[in-house]
Amino acid sequence: MTKDVIALTERMPDIWSIVAGLFAGGPDLDVRAAGEGAVVQMCDEAGRPLVSVEAPLLVRVAGEAARLLGPEAGGTGVPVWWTEARAATGVERAELLAASFARRLARLCGGSVWPSAAAADAGAAQPGAASAAPAAAQPAVDVLTERTAVVLQDRPVVAMTAWLSDAIRAAAASDRAVQIVTPATSRLSLPTRLALTGPPSRWVVRDEEGGGYYDGLSGALLRWHDGGFAPVEAEPERTPVARAFLKGAEDTGERQLTLSFRTVHPADEGLVLGRPLEAAWTAVTGGPPAGWSTAEPVNLPWSCEALTALARDRAPESTWAVAVGRADRPAIATLRVERTARGVEQDVTLAFGHGPGEKPPLDVLPDLAATLVTEHRLQSMLVQMRAARRDLSLPARFEPPAVPVGFALGADEVREVGLTFARRTPLPARPVPLGPAARPGFYYPLGDGGSPSSWALFEQLMRHLRQSD
Repeated sequence: MTKDVIALTERMPDIWSIVAGLFAGGPDLDVRAAGEGAVVQMCDEAGRPLVSVEAPLLVRVAGEAARLLGPEAGGTGVPVWWTEARAATGVERAELLAASFARRLARLCGGSVWPSAAAADAGAAQPGAASAAPAAAQPAVDVLTERTAVVLQDRPVVAMTAWLSDAIRAAAASDRAVQIVTPATSRLSLPTRLALTGPPSRWVVRDEEGGGYYDGLSGALLRWHDGGFAPVEAEPERTPVARAFLKGAEDTGERQLTLSFRTVHPADEGLVLGRPLEAAWTAVTGGPPAGWSTAEPVNLPWSCEALTALARDRAPESTWAVAVGRADRPAIATLRVERTARGVEQDVTLAFGHGPGEKPPLDVLPDLAATLVTEHRLQSMLVQMRAARRDLSLPARFEPPAVPVGFALGADEVREVGLTFARRTPLPARPVPLGPAARPGFYYPLGDGGSPSSWALFEQLMRHLRQSD
C-alpha cells in the first residue's frame, strides 16, 4: 500500500529545508521538479520516482487536520504548514525515505509527523504491477492500465487532495476510469464521494475478513479483471454482496441533512459568487462557512470575494471548490461555478451532521427557500435526510438511503411549468409560495425525513410537474 506521510509544521518549509529533508535519504538519490514545479521528487539511480513531495500548504482553518487525519492529529493548531510526501507503491525503501523526509522537515521547522509511526504496510495485497512512472506524471496514480487509473490509499479519510484531483482530471483526459483502493477502515470525504460518478470508476475496499475486494458504495464483490476491478457475477445479472459491507448497519441516532441546489444568475460585473451557499449555511447553523479551498485540506478562511476573484481568473473554465464548517458544527459543501448560455450557474451540495441529541432544523427550510428564490435566483433545490455519520464521512458499509424532506422550484421554473400546475399538486401538503405573488417560486414539503414513503411523494410530484411539458 502506498504510504502518505505528512509533516505538520509551525514554520514554512523553505526550499532548502525540503532539499535537506530529501537528502536525508542518502547522497545516491537525485532530486528533480515535476508538475510545473509544484512537486519535488526523489529519484533512484535509474530516474524512477521514489518519493514525491507537494508544495507546502498553509492551513488556516481550525479542525482540518483532525477531520482528515483522525484523533492523532487532534492537537494540531492553526495556522499550520501541511507538507505531503507520497512514497512509490510497494517499494520499502521509498516508504522509509518518505518517513525520513517528513521527520527531518518537522525537526527543522518545528512540528509533528503523521502518522507518528510512518511505517510500511508490508502485508498489503497489490493488484497488478506498479507503474514505474506515475500516470500522466501524477504521483497519486499507483497502477495504470489501458482502461483504469488505480489510486491506493491508506488514510483514515480519503480526501479530495490536490494530488487526487489532478489524478482524476488526468484519467478523464485519457478516457480512463478512476478506482480508489483502501482498507476497510478508511472512509471517504463528501467531495471524494461525489467525484466517483459511477462504474467503472469506484471505491474498492480490501476485505480483510473474507479476502478479496468489494465496492465500498454498493458492497458488490469485486475482482481484478481485464485491467480494472469489476463485479463478481455469481448468477446472471446478480452480484453477491460482501458480508463486511452489511455489518454495523444499526441506527446510532446520527443524521445528515443534505441540500442540493442550483442558482442561475445573469453574468455581470457586480455578481459575487458563493452567496447562495453562504445564505444556506447561515440559515441552518447561524453563521457562514469557516473556510474554503479548491482541494482538501481546506486552508483558506471563508470569503465570497476571494472565491469570485478565483472564478473570474479561471473563466471561461469552470471552478470547483469545497467549504467546511467549524470543528464543533460539522458541515461540508462542494460548489461548482460554470458559465452557460443561461448565465452563471452555481451548483451546490451541502451537508450538515447532527448527533443523537441534535434535531435538524427543518423549520428553517421554507424561509431558506424563499431567500434563495428572491435574492439568489434559485432554479431548484432538493432537501434530504439520511441516517449517517455526524462527521459527514462515508464508511465502507451499508447506510440507509437518503429520504426526501422537501423540494423547491424557482420563479423561472414555475413560469415554465405554469403557475396553476405548480400550485395545484396531488400532494397531501399544500406548497408554500415563495417570493412575490406575481412571480412566485414554491416549496413542497415531503416529510420529516423519517419515512421512505417520501420517495413516492417526490416521484409523484416530479411526474405532475413534467406533465406540463
